[in-house]
Amino acid sequence: MTLAFSSSAATVAVASATVTSSARVPTLRGFVSFRLTAKKRPLRSHGGGGVRATSELVQDKEPVVAASTSFTDAEDTTPSDLNHSRTFLDARTEQDLIAGIRKEKEAGTLPPNVASGMEELYWNYKTAVLSSGASGADETVLSNMSLAFDRMLLGVEHPYTFNPYHKAIREPFDYFHFVHTYIRPLIDFKNSYVGNASIFSELEDKIRQGHNIVLISNHQSEADPAVISLLLEAQCPYIGENIKCVAGDRVITDPLCKPFSMGRNLICVYSKNHMNDDPELVDMKRKANTRSLKEMATLLRSGSQLIWIAPSGGRDRPNPSTGEWFPAPFDPSSVDNMRRLVEHSGTPGHIYPMSLLCYDIMPPPPKVEKEIGERRLVGFHGTGLSVAPEISFSDVTADCNNPNEAKEAYSQALYKSVNEQYKTLNFAIKHRRGIEASTSTVSLSQPWNESLSV
Repeated sequence: MTLAFSSSAATVAVASATVTSSARVPTLRGFVSFRLTAKKRPLRSHGGGGVRATSELVQDKEPVVAASTSFTDAEDTTPSDLNHSRTFLDARTEQDLIAGIRKEKEAGTLPPNVASGMEELYWNYKTAVLSSGASGADETVLSNMSLAFDRMLLGVEHPYTFNPYHKAIREPFDYFHFVHTYIRPLIDFKNSYVGNASIFSELEDKIRQGHNIVLISNHQSEADPAVISLLLEAQCPYIGENIKCVAGDRVITDPLCKPFSMGRNLICVYSKNHMNDDPELVDMKRKANTRSLKEMATLLRSGSQLIWIAPSGGRDRPNPSTGEWFPAPFDPSSVDNMRRLVEHSGTPGHIYPMSLLCYDIMPPPPKVEKEIGERRLVGFHGTGLSVAPEISFSDVTADCNNPNEAKEAYSQALYKSVNEQYKTLNFAIKHRRGIEASTSTVSLSQPWNESLSV
């Protein structure tokens, strides 16, 4: 069959990939492993003093994977000393951080484009976090960017290769927690909302019962997975920790993005939008996508899976005429092929429409770019997440006359729900209507406030 679906920044194109019950599950190997110990020391931020805990990374004897432009079944390699630079972990001031970037660039460790991207990211992140007005914002910026730059430098020194199915690295270094710590200061929780929180609890119950859940949604920024986790953290942390995102190759190859991707559960694919960027790599990309498809089928057969997919072909973009943002249209084939994977898994499965509004946190480039290394704009803004009741294929397509008509009808039903939820979130956040923006189909709440009041 031909599979085309999208999520995290990905649209997958797999030609004539046959899924069988004997699909091999790749061995999860090649983790760059460290032991984490806490080491406290004085911190002098640009605006004052303070104390923070920093990470002292000590090599653990685990395999290290060489640099690669593809995601494959990583093989064991001979353990070696990492000799990782402490340039950024030892930084105590903003000046130390910026000087460290330039030092590693002059030493030839950081490529010029990566170094310039890191420096720009620092100023953008600082502006965003300071605009929150939160106490200790200067110290938060320095602490978070020190660790982020350290992870980026490590990734350049010792590139990490993602397997077709990548499990979030939680120890000895907890990349999942690292991502949350970095993204949290960018979310204006006072102006953020969750739609139909009770349905998230419902689908969590189904997962724990062994059912598969697929969330069909729009896709707005590289921060989407973290936004989902953080908005559900108070009510359903299980969802944030167990969700599996179909991730495009760009978020697992861009040096500024890879450390954050290492903290998520990913099914890695090559984007259909970039499949033909290099004709010589087309065959390799298709074979890699076939492996990822088999990996997904294997996961679904095991049950209790939560998979997030955005069948739009990439991130949403604003209307060039009005500047208004809206969910990009879904590819009906992407939706239909995912539906068939779920139905053929032999395990009860459910498909829910989900909507995200968070483009201001890390807005994408105005247009799809071919080259790796987009500018990282950052902002402090309200965000929104909503889910609607499960949509049944048989109910939607009962009156359809042929498979193509049914495929279109089901895709449109899901998209309509996502779009309606998005409008409600937009009224609540962008038009400052708050909880009052709730409708008969979308009940808005702030679970983080409710948990504090209990």
